[in-house]
Amino acid sequence: MKELIIHCSATPNGRYHNAEDIHRWHLENGWDGIGYHWVITPKGELQAGRPEYWKGSHARGHNNAIGVCMIGTDEFSDRQWEILKNLVLEKKIQYPLLKVIGHNEISTKSCPGFDVQWWLKTL
Repeated sequence: MKELIIHCSATPNGRYHNAEDIHRWHLENGWDGIGYHWVITPKGELQAGRPEYWKGSHARGHNNAIGVCMIGTDEFSDRQWEILKNLVLEKKIQYPLLKVIGHNEISTKSCPGFDVQWWLKTL
């Protein structure tokens, strides 16, 4: 694995949604179900999406990456930040050359609603 891409759900900040909701939304769009590998809910629950051994469906041209979705748009709970940090650090150990980026670094989208490179420097 070479990349981990952080996304947001682009749903109202603080509103509870989960991996099951995203799976349903993606199916309703005619897709093959949830495109992310991990979802972090506002309560700080780390929920599995598609298995990491399945190619993602979350970033055109970068779907061989691990996809992580933070529920919200641009305001996340302290627990979400903590879970994201732990997940990123765990994946960096598992894949030492892993590059962590925001979806907005490879697309015109504003997702994930924060500067991932600045956030990484704070770890």
